[in-house]
Amino acid sequence: MRGGACLAAAIMLQYGPWIPALLIAIVAGVLDWRYRRIPNWLTVSGLAAGVAINTILYRWPGLKAALLGALLGLGLLLPFVLLRSLGAGDWKLAGALGACLGPRQLMSVLVGTILVAGVMALALVIWKGRLKRTLRNIAHLLATLFSLRMPGSEVSLDDPQSTKIPFGVAMALTVLFCGIGRITGKL
Repeated sequence: MRGGACLAAAIMLQYGPWIPALLIAIVAGVLDWRYRRIPNWLTVSGLAAGVAINTILYRWPGLKAALLGALLGLGLLLPFVLLRSLGAGDWKLAGALGACLGPRQLMSVLVGTILVAGVMALALVIWKGRLKRTLRNIAHLLATLFSLRMPGSEVSLDDPQSTKIPFGVAMALTVLFCGIGRITGKL
């Protein structure tokens, strides 16, 4: 009996923070896919769960990692929210996942999310026949970046005709892939 308790404790220490991250990501992915919104009740409770589980499992270093992960997620994605190229729910989801996973694992998730979102976006613009317009918008964004100006509303989330992908779905898929990879020992 005692060996089973030790094994359970070892599993919780190794995979414990992934449990709330996976749950939050899956719920956020479903809600973002269905309603194109990630609610505050999910992101705030996810942030609290991440801080709590890391503090319980790892004490002070866990609390520090949870807070640094949340700040990293929120800090890295804030410019995209301010430019209106990313929704606030996606931004808060990154903070909640950062609180669960800590800064190092969050960076892996964010890089993976960018790749998954890129594949999703490419598939969507090809499917909708908007590749030429998308390439023109990318050129416009790069021109405004190099001229240190803000892009117009035609290349932001404010444009009702713009093709949008649910970034929360991309983040959820990445967390799911990373979590499965970590549990199976592939990552």
